[in-house]
Amino acid sequence: MKKIAITTLGCKTNQFESAAMRESLEKEGYESVPFNQVADIYIINTCTVTARTDAESRRLIRRAARQNPDSRIVVTGCYAQLSAPELAALPNVALVTGNSEKREICSLIRSLGEDSQIVVSDISAASRAEGLHLKTFSEHTRSFLQIQNGCDAFCSYCIVPYARGRSRSVPFEEVLDGVRKSAEAGFSEVVLTGIHLGAYGLDLRPNRGLLELIQRIDAEGITGRLRLGSVEPNEMTDGFIRFLATSRTLCPHIHLPLQSGSTHILSEMGRSYTPEFIRELVTRLVSEIPDISIGLDLIAGFPGETEEDHVATCKLVESLPVAYLHVFPYSSRPGTTASVMPGHLQPSVIKRRAEQLRRIGKNKSVSFAGQFNGRDLQVLVQGDGKSGISRNYLTVKLGRGIGGAGTEHTIKITGINSDGSCSADF
Repeated sequence: MKKIAITTLGCKTNQFESAAMRESLEKEGYESVPFNQVADIYIINTCTVTARTDAESRRLIRRAARQNPDSRIVVTGCYAQLSAPELAALPNVALVTGNSEKREICSLIRSLGEDSQIVVSDISAASRAEGLHLKTFSEHTRSFLQIQNGCDAFCSYCIVPYARGRSRSVPFEEVLDGVRKSAEAGFSEVVLTGIHLGAYGLDLRPNRGLLELIQRIDAEGITGRLRLGSVEPNEMTDGFIRFLATSRTLCPHIHLPLQSGSTHILSEMGRSYTPEFIRELVTRLVSEIPDISIGLDLIAGFPGETEEDHVATCKLVESLPVAYLHVFPYSSRPGTTASVMPGHLQPSVIKRRAEQLRRIGKNKSVSFAGQFNGRDLQVLVQGDGKSGISRNYLTVKLGRGIGGAGTEHTIKITGINSDGSCSADF
C-alpha cells in the first residue's frame, strides 16, 4: 500500500478540496499519513494570495523532497494554476496540476511517468462548477458542500479570479441532492461554501439565486442546521435579512468581508460599499436578529493606508456589535492591481496595525460570548464530545464531555473563557 501525505495552504475551499482528494485516494487503496512523515507521494495544495504564500509552497516542496528523496511530489492549487513551469522545475516534482484537475487526482497519479508533467487547463474557460460533498471534514460532525467556484469581482488586492476562473454554480437540484445525502448520512449541520457564495445561481439558466436555494432547503426541512460561508455586504438584501430572521434552519451567523473601515481604502480596493453602509447593515442585523454572530474580514496595511485610515477602521470595528474578526496583514501579490500601487507600507507598520486589530477582535469575541453566560444554547457536539458549536457559532467547551458526536443538545452556558469560547459543566 503506497503512502500519501497532503498539506494545504490558503482558504477553506482549498481545505475542502484537499479532503476530497484524500477521500478519493484512500478509496483507491492509498494510506494517508501526516505530511511530516515519510510518504511515497506528497501532495501540496497551494495558495497564491501573496508572494509569501508562494514562497511557503516552494519551501514545502523542498521539505518533502528532503524527507524522502525517492518520493514523487504533486503540486496543485492556485499557485500551480498560475505558475506551473516554475513549480515543475523544483526537486522531485512529478506532476503540476490546476484547480479543475483536482477531481482527476487518482487517474493522474496512476499515470505518472519518469518526467515531470504539467496538466493545467485554461480555468477561464470553465463554465460549470462540480459539487464537492465531504464526509470526513470537521471531525465527522458537519457536512460541507461546495456549491460555487470562481469570482468575477476582481478586487485590486486579489488574484483569485485568475486562479479560480469566473463565477460558476453547481446546478440547483444537484445542491439539493447533496444536502439530502448529507442529512441521510446523519449530519446535523450542512455548511454551504464557495469562493463568492453570494453569486450563486447568477450563471444558471434560468437564474436561481442563493436566497431561493436556502429558502427551498428550509421549506423542505432537508436538514436541521444550515450555515453559510462568507457573504458580501451588498448581497445582504432585505429579503435575505428577513429570511435569516425567521428561518427554522439557517443558523444566525454571517461572515462579512469588510476589509477596511476607510472610505478611501475601500475605493482603492475596488469594494462597492462604504463604512456607513456597513454600520447600517450590522446595526439592522443585530436589531432584527438579536443573537446573531457577525464576523468580519479585515486587511491591515493596504498600499496607501494612512494612520488616519487605520484609525477609522479601528473606530468603526470598535463601535460595531460584531462577534469576531479575521485579520490579514497585507502582502503584495504580483499580478494584482494593488501590487503596483504607490504607498506600500513597511512590514513593521503592517504588523503593528494587524496586531492592534487582533486585540480589538479578541475583546469583541469575549464581549459577544459574555451575552450568553447563564443562557441555554443549542450546541452541536464535536468529535470527542468535549466541545461543540452553537447555532450562532460560539465554541462551547463541555467539561467532562457529553458524547454523541454530531448530535445537538440544549446546554446552559456557565462561563466565558479568555479566548471568547464558552464553558458548560455537567
